Amino acid sequence: MSIRANLNSARRWVVKIGSALLTDNGRGLDEKAIAGWVEQLAQLQKQGVELVLVSSGAVAAGMTRLGWSQRPDTIHELQAAAAVGQTGLVQTYEQEFSRYGLKTAQVLLDHDDLSNRQRYLNARSTIRALTGLGVIPIVNENDTVVTDEIRFGDNDTLGALVANLVEAEVLVILTDQDGMFTADPRSNPDAQLITETAASDSSLDGKAGDGGKLGRGGMITKVKAARLAARSGAHTIIVGGRIDNVIGRLRKGELLGTLLTADQQPQAARKRWLAGHLQVRGQLQLDDGAVRVLSQKGRSLLPVGVSRVSGDFNRGDMVSCVDSSGHEVARGLVNYSVQESRRIIGRPSEEIEERLGYVDEPELIHRDNLVML
Repeated sequence: MSIRANLNSARRWVVKIGSALLTDNGRGLDEKAIAGWVEQLAQLQKQGVELVLVSSGAVAAGMTRLGWSQRPDTIHELQAAAAVGQTGLVQTYEQEFSRYGLKTAQVLLDHDDLSNRQRYLNARSTIRALTGLGVIPIVNENDTVVTDEIRFGDNDTLGALVANLVEAEVLVILTDQDGMFTADPRSNPDAQLITETAASDSSLDGKAGDGGKLGRGGMITKVKAARLAARSGAHTIIVGGRIDNVIGRLRKGELLGTLLTADQQPQAARKRWLAGHLQVRGQLQLDDGAVRVLSQKGRSLLPVGVSRVSGDFNRGDMVSCVDSSGHEVARGLVNYSVQESRRIIGRPSEEIEERLGYVDEPELIHRDNLVML
């Protein structure tokens, strides 16, 4: 079965909507268009899809509310525009999703939140809790306070990082073009739509253009985002947001936009990423029962199965898991610091709150953050 046909069974989507779409190319928030996308997203969620929305538009919306026709260059003016625009953007989403009985949550992130392992796990836990409650997380960059992200960030990349964060199978990037073409269709009438290719296809680099006056990205950022998403196994679709019922039609497998495919299934790719890209900060020695459960049943690592802790690690750091003879059997992102871990190892998960005064997770390492070696 083709990848597009499998979209109907994908359980987790990240959808990113760009500034040019949201603001009708700078004319202010396009509330009618937003209502249309929200209707499609609500239908997707009601079909059982765990949905995260990554929304641009705060700076662009703020510009129109302030009467600015050109994107400013100074950091404080960009921050001001983001602050002014963010309130209207979120209010619009909340109003539209409420028509379908859905609640929304604002999640402001910067790239540091997703590169620092402790903050990564905190963000992951929060977003998973929201989707588990049926709430639609609306993610945007924290442009109001993070100067580096205003200078260098883009929400295409943020969308890819969020796709990795929540282990999405699909990243949909809605843009003002119908997809990616062999050349710029605005200047070349012979340009052809690229319907499908691997995200790793090097020929894509020469076909990508620059961003417009409102956004920070262009096709090149979307290609880079697709490659980043592919590291965790997510397929990316770059598609025109103004296409009628675009999200519903993608869900049915219609041949719309440009599909940039990943080389691996999400879970296998993500675990390879975990194994190869993080420095080990500590070690957990497991008893024979824990080793057997991890290797044979693919379960999470609970505190009761750990006999000794060493190293200097915090929540979200990578630790090595060894058997009683010191042989490394697994690695994973730990949910508790070394001091906290020492107080709960060898004990059942029900005692975590009694020993620490709180409980973040019942596992020392969740199976999604654990890779066997």
